[in-house]
Amino acid sequence: MVGIISFSSSSCHLFPSSRQFSTPLHKPMAMATLSTDPVREWILTEGKATQITGISPVGGGCINLASRYNTDAGSFFVKTNRHIGPEMFEGEALGLNAMYETKSIRVPKPYKVGEFPTRGSFIIMEYIEFGSSRGDQSILGRKLAEMHKAAKSENGFGFHVNNTIGSTPQINTWTSDWIEFYSEHRLTFQLKLAQQQYGDSAIYEKGQRLVKNIAALFEGVTTEPCLLHGDLWSGNISSDKNGEPVILDPACYYGHNEAEFGMSWCAGFGGSFYNAYFEVMPKQPGFEKRRGLYLLYHYLNHYNLFGSGYRSSAMSIIEDYIRILNA
Repeated sequence: MVGIISFSSSSCHLFPSSRQFSTPLHKPMAMATLSTDPVREWILTEGKATQITGISPVGGGCINLASRYNTDAGSFFVKTNRHIGPEMFEGEALGLNAMYETKSIRVPKPYKVGEFPTRGSFIIMEYIEFGSSRGDQSILGRKLAEMHKAAKSENGFGFHVNNTIGSTPQINTWTSDWIEFYSEHRLTFQLKLAQQQYGDSAIYEKGQRLVKNIAALFEGVTTEPCLLHGDLWSGNISSDKNGEPVILDPACYYGHNEAEFGMSWCAGFGGSFYNAYFEVMPKQPGFEKRRGLYLLYHYLNHYNLFGSGYRSSAMSIIEDYIRILNA
């Protein structure tokens, strides 16, 4: 078996597959260090453990350090970052908890977010034993659709806090109109970032031409604010030891359900996934025409995170839509 991996990245290109690697376990931790280590303190008090029997690193990420803590009360999954405050982990915990509460698809239950005495922050969550595969795609599709159907928002589109997509800020200000939300807080935000980082006025200007005309792609469509994982690519999808799908490392917000497929270019969704999904959440008119619009957000984010290798994909989508929409 391999263990859960969660590392706050949104790239399917730069990171290895999400699998645990093990090192020899350390000796049991002494209680004397509690005052300087809030992770151990929580595990040995609220976590109901009396002894930490070992810590093994979990590989795959470049943003946070991930570890499995083995104890006499079971295992815990811990992510730490010694450079930032708890805001990123607080957003992750809120997202995990929102998905967990739907009682649909399995996600690791978050237990504790906190700060270290000197600098940095951590999140402690449920440790899930992974199975040997990503599981049945049809079950994944059905369970994901059940989550989208179960969790609606009365506040409109957005989320309770801003969070991150990879390490990029993701603005989740509540907005009553989906087209306005997606235009301003998703596409325009990324386009402005590209202009600021790279001086890329060409992609910004063409992108704005698209943004001003996307309403035509939503004619006859009902957009309801569904709870989205927000960063659903292959590295954030697995299965537990019983073969049930598990999703992790979210960038949650309430949005149009189709936006969940924005990372499909590296999620490996097949026909059985979509067939099962649309049995629960029926496909809406123009779904195929909007797919590129939702891919664009993530291509732009990869451009901003990882550089020019993703620019051509983003620009190609923008230019195709400009032609289609006569923008």
